Amino acid sequence: MNPNLVNFIYLIAGVLFILGIKGLTKPKTAVRGNMLSALGMLLAVVVTLLSIHHVDFAYIIAGLILGTLVGAVMALRVQMTSMPQMVALLNGFGGGASLAIAVAEYFSKLGMVPSSFADALLPTEANSSLFGAGIEGEVALIAIGLTVMIGAVTLTGSLIAFLKLQEVMKKSYGLPGGPVGNAILALASLAAVAFLVINPGHVGVMLAMIVLALALGLFLVMPIGGADMPVVIALLNSYSGIAAALAGFILGNTVLIVAGSLVGTSGLILTQIMCVAMNRSLANVLFGKMAAGGEKIDADEIYAGKVTSAQPDEVAMILETAKRVVIVPGYGMAMAQAQHAVRELANAMEARGIEVEYGIHPVAGRMPGHMNVLLAEAEVPYDKLVEMERINPTFEETDVVIVIGANDVTNPMARDVEGSPIYGMPILNVDKARTVVVIKRSLSPGFAGLPNPLFAMDHTLMVYGDGKKAVIEMTTALNQS
Repeated sequence: MNPNLVNFIYLIAGVLFILGIKGLTKPKTAVRGNMLSALGMLLAVVVTLLSIHHVDFAYIIAGLILGTLVGAVMALRVQMTSMPQMVALLNGFGGGASLAIAVAEYFSKLGMVPSSFADALLPTEANSSLFGAGIEGEVALIAIGLTVMIGAVTLTGSLIAFLKLQEVMKKSYGLPGGPVGNAILALASLAAVAFLVINPGHVGVMLAMIVLALALGLFLVMPIGGADMPVVIALLNSYSGIAAALAGFILGNTVLIVAGSLVGTSGLILTQIMCVAMNRSLANVLFGKMAAGGEKIDADEIYAGKVTSAQPDEVAMILETAKRVVIVPGYGMAMAQAQHAVRELANAMEARGIEVEYGIHPVAGRMPGHMNVLLAEAEVPYDKLVEMERINPTFEETDVVIVIGANDVTNPMARDVEGSPIYGMPILNVDKARTVVVIKRSLSPGFAGLPNPLFAMDHTLMVYGDGKKAVIEMTTALNQS
């Protein structure tokens, strides 16, 4: 194809990516944004294949069929409650792909592949001119080195995030010195990149760099607890985009640079938003530092003799006289798959003339937008999903708040108890409402491991049991009254 035509179509693809990301910023336009981005990627892939000489389409078709089958199975079989794990895994695949491109390009330029690990440790006669003339060769080597480093970190970090979200890995591990150890490992990886630029023929340095970066990804994520996983997922998404952009420099592909840059920057912006929402420092997340532990708080002291329980039919009686109700979903709703039952309860209340809205905390669940996705699946109107900043001032005029499995994001300790691990984290001020109904299996703590004083307040009623079952029973009782 004509290079000018290729670049023009790349420009169209880039515009589609930008419009797609813009569409993803609002629930109403998210589906359209996703389709625009997908169309842009389709254009980019097709034009790239047509512009390359001597493409073996047998491999391309085989990869297309295999990828389609795997993607279709994942899309159909993975539950919405497991979507954070899938996002983490896909981030890892993106980082792994960029890593593979960089390594393949490196050995391709050298014109060799080590037959054994011992051979890899021996330097070969090579200089940066193999990767381009003058400064161009050094830039290419820097791009290869950084792609290897960031791609490897994204790969192993995402796999650890997947294992933690899947609750396969429940313990936290870290290097001695915590963030300091991670910083030393990061500096060692960067030193390996610099050494590779100076000695491009030393394959052993490349292998050492891969090992160091893979280890860095492990130790960056392993110490981080489940409460911080939304931030980690956003950050790893940014890493995968940066790695893709660097891979675009290696391949000389403009559209890959544009797409990777968009993902990298948008992921970084989202990470910062998540950090603000959870009162976390971006530097702490970057180097794998957990939230401060604070003083241990005795749950018995907070709950003893103060918790009031209620049955679903009793809650239905309270709802009969309510004029405004706010539903606050959390990970408990996701685990119980109660989103459809929640929508039916809201429909029953609205049929009685009750105003119903949903208070959405930006980090409720286990990834950014988790609750929005679940409620959208249940066909809850987008305009009913109200962000924390807008819903908080309305709680004092709210008759009933129904909290379904949202623990840390409604914990008044974040606002009132200085020194607690979540102190300073913005929360949904549900305790300001006239009546609070909390649907939860038990008084067990959330990800932060803290008791919640909300459960022991005079105007709070605890409904124990499965979230979906409790909501269905409330709906039935309300409809029969």
